[in-house]
Amino acid sequence: MPELIILLVVVGVIVLFVVGIYNGLVGRRNRIDEALAQIQVQLKRRHDLIPNLVNAVKGYMQFEQKVLTDVTNARAAAVTAGAQGVAAQAQAENMLTSTLRSLFAVVENYPELKANQNVLALQEEITTTENQISFSRQHYNASVLDYNNAIQVFPNNLLAGVFGFLKREFFEAEPEAATVPTVDLSLS
Repeated sequence: MPELIILLVVVGVIVLFVVGIYNGLVGRRNRIDEALAQIQVQLKRRHDLIPNLVNAVKGYMQFEQKVLTDVTNARAAAVTAGAQGVAAQAQAENMLTSTLRSLFAVVENYPELKANQNVLALQEEITTTENQISFSRQHYNASVLDYNNAIQVFPNNLLAGVFGFLKREFFEAEPEAATVPTVDLSLS
């Protein structure tokens, strides 16, 4: 009888240990999903601001249609890339950031645009959104790192594969896209 009690206690401890590991991995996976959702919110906000910016500058920039077309096409690609996975979305968003930089650089050549309050406000909102995207990416990548480490360390690695916990991808920015576009709108 004492052997049965000892066996039940050992099995109970093992079950509690497995449940603890499983629940910890589920919590980490859910943090990744929440962090990715926060990125999506900020990206949607940026996607929604871009048509307003393009419309605000369109009348001033008759000779710069290629830049406006590039921004519009990059936005469309970024909107659809979300369904293709984190890596594809990161690449499309990096391209959008690059085209926005081009647009902001062209705006610098038009003094009347630099003084337009609507354009100034939209540029400020986009810059703020870029900062929020950057912070959201950092949070997401930190969550992915924590999760990936958790599924790769012993003894979690023994259970992670059994329960279907797979390695997650980072939301990577290209080196030149990792910085927020700078805009100098001073009237000089």
